[in-house]
Amino acid sequence: MTAELKIRKVGNSLGVTLTEPLKELGLGEGDSVFLVQTPDGILLTPYDPAFAEAMEDARSFMKDYPNAMRELAK
Repeated sequence: MTAELKIRKVGNSLGVTLTEPLKELGLGEGDSVFLVQTPDGILLTPYDPAFAEAMEDARSFMKDYPNAMRELAK
């Protein structure tokens, strides 16, 4: 999907309206999205890269220390 968005004044700030792109992603009022700068530009995503990295670290820890995890689960 490609959409041209107009930057508009919203109060003392600038903003864009994302109604159609958010509907396609199944997102609405109150949901969070993350702005990620990439080599190709800016990515707007509901995926939190910091959370994903933390979960990957947790999975690695659990794999390395299964006995400790088993004891903690008791």
